[in-house]
Amino acid sequence: MDNIILARDLQIERKHFFIEYRENERGRFVRITEEAHGRRNSIIIPSTGLEEFARYFQEAATAATTDQPA
Repeated sequence: MDNIILARDLQIERKHFFIEYRENERGRFVRITEEAHGRRNSIIIPSTGLEEFARYFQEAATAATTDQPA
């Protein structure tokens, strides 16, 4: 069973996002769940890859806000 360490949620347009930092017997991870039109989709990022994931996500966010290619 997963233990939730930290949980946040946010609404963007018609989508609801749940971001949870969790742990289970295999280790720690982030689960990002998107809910839209009654459907849910999730991705899981192991804690060992969070720093790299965050760096690439930040690059994409910067490109999106400056209209520059990444």
